[in-house]
Amino acid sequence: MNEQHSPWRLSVAPMMDWTDRHCRYFHRLLTRHTRLYTEMVTTGALLHGDVPRHLDFNVAEHPVALQLGGSEPADLARCAKLAAQWGYDEVNLNCGCPSERVQRGAFGACLMAEPQLVADCVAAMRDAVALPVTVKHRIGIDKGEDYGFVRDFVGTVAAAGCEVFIVHARNAWLKGLSPKENREVPPLRYEMVYRLKREFPALTIVLNGGVTRNDEIAAHLEHVDGVMLGREAYHHPWGMADWDARFFGAAPQAQTRDDVESAMALYMQRVVSMGEPWSHVSRHMLGLRNGLPGARRWRQVWSDHRLKRDDPQAVMAWANAAQVAMPALASLASVA
Repeated sequence: MNEQHSPWRLSVAPMMDWTDRHCRYFHRLLTRHTRLYTEMVTTGALLHGDVPRHLDFNVAEHPVALQLGGSEPADLARCAKLAAQWGYDEVNLNCGCPSERVQRGAFGACLMAEPQLVADCVAAMRDAVALPVTVKHRIGIDKGEDYGFVRDFVGTVAAAGCEVFIVHARNAWLKGLSPKENREVPPLRYEMVYRLKREFPALTIVLNGGVTRNDEIAAHLEHVDGVMLGREAYHHPWGMADWDARFFGAAPQAQTRDDVESAMALYMQRVVSMGEPWSHVSRHMLGLRNGLPGARRWRQVWSDHRLKRDDPQAVMAWANAAQVAMPALASLASVA
């Protein structure tokens, strides 16, 4: 791998209910160098809840970052220490989530209106740990389109020692839109992110939002240090199989989708042996065969809860048989 590449060159976004440890294990089978992020974990959940449930991960997931939700510097510092103790490679502060529930907790995108508080949070975490402390945010809040807003936010937080900013190239509307609509309705303004990189050349600027194809990744990398993908990576994961060779200069992988599915079936057996249903794992790989003939039937088998007590290896065999059978039946029907 080209060592000149930024560690943040490519990453998969933190996504609630999706990027858990099983999802990250699956994604790591597809790409060795892409940076992976946890779901957002609130400081309250870590300080008053089940720490192993939130922080446990497989060593194969490295490089992996913990995303925190919170706005109290002392609490964030304590959680950053936990991240270091558990072996994470980075601590990321969520300043981009627009949901009303997150706003009620006084964190997420609403923190962009309080850059000095974000700077205090970053400084507290940096004082607590040697890990990189990064921030994920939007280009603005509500309908304001002033570049100076995000420029001043980045400048203030950078002065506290943050060197990596992951920028979702849309505004966050704090009222009137659902989280889903907030990913689709506010217009994408990539030039705002490019301009941040031009004005803060010493910072690592990562672009997030609306990227779906590898050619788009390559185009953005002409202007910024890295690109983060979210739902596209989740729903069409096989696209990641080319990332190491194309974007990190690694040798092309020889593995097939069958190889990845087999590795996941073995992983599911280990998960079952520890008392957890394999369906908690399989749901994350349902996009593996998207675009192939018979993929729908393959997904149906892996999603069939009547099979939840069966061995994952057997389920894999049935799923593959179903995938092969459906195109064959379609071919026979066309002949008839």
